Amino acid sequence: MRLTSEQVERTLNQFDAQAIPEDHPVVPRLNELFGDHTFFLDSNGLNVVEPTGPASGADTGTVFNLADWSDEDLTKLAPHPPQATEVMVVLGPTN
Repeated sequence: MRLTSEQVERTLNQFDAQAIPEDHPVVPRLNELFGDHTFFLDSNGLNVVEPTGPASGADTGTVFNLADWSDEDLTKLAPHPPQATEVMVVLGPTN
């Protein structure tokens, strides 16, 4: 799921990560591998947010990990099948 800038900001207020800017040179390759998403890097690796439906009148999403860091310097990622994390974020009110 590609998030709006407002949704990215809300996500980052609830999830300790960095968003990869859409104009970063790696994004087209990530889109080829994982689909059209907003990508986040955290201490565990590469993540995306997938919608989980409205809860209490808000759009929510679950953070899925797509790749783990494979080196101590956090410069190389090892992809794996998507794994749901325990992190849920409120993306905004339902319209």
